[in-house]
Amino acid sequence: MKADKSQPIKLVQKNRKAWFKYEIMERIEAGLVLLGSEVKSIREGHVSIQEAYARIKKDGQAWVINMEIAHYAQAGPFNHEPKRPRKLLLNKAELNRLGSKLRERGLTLVPLSLYFKGGFAKLEVALAKGKNIYDKRDTIKKRDNDRELRRRSLKR
Repeated sequence: MKADKSQPIKLVQKNRKAWFKYEIMERIEAGLVLLGSEVKSIREGHVSIQEAYARIKKDGQAWVINMEIAHYAQAGPFNHEPKRPRKLLLNKAELNRLGSKLRERGLTLVPLSLYFKGGFAKLEVALAKGKNIYDKRDTIKKRDNDRELRRRSLKR
């Protein structure tokens, strides 16, 4: 069953640190294999993707690691493990393309946002390269300059 493209997107979590720590090269939308208690916990917003990252394992499967989904209170004994690895749903061509880029260029897969689209949980991952310290300083300087320009324009 396909999700309707016209349905709205409900943002659950955004990884703002990723934009600071990494230079984003390419963004990819991936589905997630989740348990029922995990979906309900995500809908309540009890999830963290700040420390998460994704890997493509030797068997050709993509997994998100370190994404924490808190226990769902009403699940009782059927609850899930909060930091278990979760499988990403990508087609074979995307997996092969990402796998080759990750091996040859020294890039990494970083989650940018978690959202619901058409009733399905989606994770936006990015092919990213780590920034150096001086790149981070440039980012901070640019952000401060932009903030100062906005303040000055509001005073006039």
